[in-house]
Amino acid sequence: MRCSTGSEATVRFAVVGAGAIGAYVGAALARGGADVVLIARGAHCGAMQRHGVRILDGQGEIVVPVEATDDLDAIRDADVVFVGLKAHQLVEQADAIGSRLRADATVVPAQNGIPWWYFDSHPGPLCGLGLESVDPGGGIAAAIDAASVVGCVVYCSTEITEPGVVRHVEGRRFVIGEPAGGSSERCDAIAAAFAAGGLKCPVARNLREHIWLKLVGNVAFNPVSAIAGATMGELGRVEEARTLLLAVMEEAVSVAHALDVELPVPVERRLERAFAVGAHRPSMLQDRDAGRPLELGCMTGALIEIADRLEVPVPTVRAVHACATLVDPGVRARISAGGKPVFDGVGADR
Repeated sequence: MRCSTGSEATVRFAVVGAGAIGAYVGAALARGGADVVLIARGAHCGAMQRHGVRILDGQGEIVVPVEATDDLDAIRDADVVFVGLKAHQLVEQADAIGSRLRADATVVPAQNGIPWWYFDSHPGPLCGLGLESVDPGGGIAAAIDAASVVGCVVYCSTEITEPGVVRHVEGRRFVIGEPAGGSSERCDAIAAAFAAGGLKCPVARNLREHIWLKLVGNVAFNPVSAIAGATMGELGRVEEARTLLLAVMEEAVSVAHALDVELPVPVERRLERAFAVGAHRPSMLQDRDAGRPLELGCMTGALIEIADRLEVPVPTVRAVHACATLVDPGVRARISAGGKPVFDGVGADR
């Protein structure tokens, strides 16, 4: 990774997919003095070019001037490429991103769920497994060298309220780590840039534990909120919903245990922490209401695919996945057009 001295930025960042999370991260990096460009599309990109990123939170409003573009070629001179695209969007954009990366660039994918690189250098029996639910046909793995990846687990909730405007709901923590474990100079440099911008960015020696800790909640709250059209707080006020969510989380934990992952937080505590967020609308609910595809493949789809490999029963997850697939706007449009959902072996719509 290139470094410089004095007051100059040490790292050139590019944020691909500068939506709610990406624009928030890009603005923080810019505030911290990093050399950063945000890559987005449409009215959102135009608003950031004209006015910067407007951040709203409980303490008021700040406006951060940023460099923004809709040209992916801005990746070419970046030391670090932070990918804020959703997992299914990365499937579509992997070739375009990979072809523009410098040979020594670092890629920080901030996707939810199980990342495509998860089983690369994995110590368990599934070492080298490519997940069809996450990376169909292995396109991402072919386009982006796993050696370039620094993993990232996002503990931050944001929403775009209008082009160029991001509402920060809660959380500022972005846990990063080498997929193979341990520490590295590149992780330290990225963490320092995040911290300079006011974000928390610990470097984890075992990032897979954090991936599962977040997944256990996401695999329950995201699809169930989309199915029910309910916020986190509303789900917590219905006993039947609490029972359903707990069952999904316990099945996810059973798969984690089969991979020798021990989670530091009991599911009951994870459940209560999530309900305490109150009126927050999980990302799948936001996507359903906006008519966007749901991010099911990397969450329920991946969990089912891994469970099948390990022969771990996950009947509740399967039921939730099936129902969420049927409220997915992309699937609904296909049904309305006279077609039908196409299911692969794990039930993930293609």
